[in-house]
Amino acid sequence: MDIDSFWKLIEHSRGRARGRAGRLAWLRDELARKPMAEIVGFQVCLDRLCEQGFTWELWCAAERIFGGWCSDDSFCYFRLWVVGLGRTMFERAVRDPDTLAEAPEVLRLVGRPRRSWDDDWPEWEELDYVANYAHEQVTGVPHTDVSFYRAVAAGRSDDVLVRNPLGVRWDVRDEPEATRRLPRLSSQFPITTQP
Repeated sequence: MDIDSFWKLIEHSRGRARGRAGRLAWLRDELARKPMAEIVGFQVCLDRLCEQGFTWELWCAAERIFGGWCSDDSFCYFRLWVVGLGRTMFERAVRDPDTLAEAPEVLRLVGRPRRSWDDDWPEWEELDYVANYAHEQVTGVPHTDVSFYRAVAAGRSDDVLVRNPLGVRWDVRDEPEATRRLPRLSSQFPITTQP
């Protein structure tokens, strides 16, 4: 599966299914109709995109939205969520994370207490498992078996794995710095007033 085919699936899932659970079911079923190499290729593309988003700037955008703190796992799930926003938004957010301030999914959160975000919470952990579940559906091999991830690792054997976020780490709670680097998100998500 090439990157264009990957993004077509993500975009189609946005238009053909409602909610994250509906999108996941649609993606799983679509992937299950494809050859095994494409199911594995979907995960390879997803992993590579998540690595592109493994930057301090995007992490700080997540921290700003989350109120000043974002764990390693939360940032992983946040990047998957950004992928789910579609190609245009993902590519813009990787170049300039402050552009997330324009995303309708982010605008829905502005001014709302975080405890009320529920299904709108900006994370999508389950996207990371959809190809494995499609693999299970096709092969009958349980998703807990490592064979799928061995195939993904083989598909990424030439990749240089990114172990640390790219860029320079900075403190999102430093208001002057946050206002300079993420002006719109800092305005939308003031840390001191968000419960």
